[in-house]
Amino acid sequence: MAQLFDQILKNNKEWVEHELNKDPEFFKRLEKGQQPPLLWIGCADSRVPANQIIGAAPGEVFVHRNIANMVIHSDMNMLSVLDYAVNHLKVRHVMVVGHYGCGGVQAAMKNQSIGLIDNWIRHIKDVYRVHKNTLDSIADEKERFDRFVELNVVEQVYDLAKTTIVQNAWNNNQDLFLHGAVYGVGSGIIKDLGVNISNNSELDEVYQLNF
Repeated sequence: MAQLFDQILKNNKEWVEHELNKDPEFFKRLEKGQQPPLLWIGCADSRVPANQIIGAAPGEVFVHRNIANMVIHSDMNMLSVLDYAVNHLKVRHVMVVGHYGCGGVQAAMKNQSIGLIDNWIRHIKDVYRVHKNTLDSIADEKERFDRFVELNVVEQVYDLAKTTIVQNAWNNNQDLFLHGAVYGVGSGIIKDLGVNISNNSELDEVYQLNF
């Protein structure tokens, strides 16, 4: 354990040296603050590091990660990140990014109890219930799994649009664009799912808030 920690510290020093050799003012600029244009809501999976995937430098992406990139209306952690990103950092884009082979989504397809996380996975199961006819019609298990990953992202984008934070931003004519995508761990490619929302007119009327 100590060996791993020592290696982490060593790697950090090497990274700092590498960045300073390229740009002596790199860390001084970061110290002054952040103005990222993007909030990334992704999975906690260690194979899906937001900055590296899109070639972004430190300071260019505000990130929130949880199991299966969920947007749950009662999750104060996610809402706090979203509020800060939208109302203080004034990000213009929010991406919900899932990934093929997601363990959380896979667990939601089964009935095996894992533990405390069962309560979180129940939200993913709700997505399956909504799209049950579509998913059950897919005979191939991997193909059904991949489609479930995609549909989960789509639902999270719409849940994002339903939050009071996003609704209020649109009400104030703030430019805010929501996107859904899926990352291929085996290919490195991000797939645009074609769900891009920029105002609440694309939501069912019951979700359109008046301020």
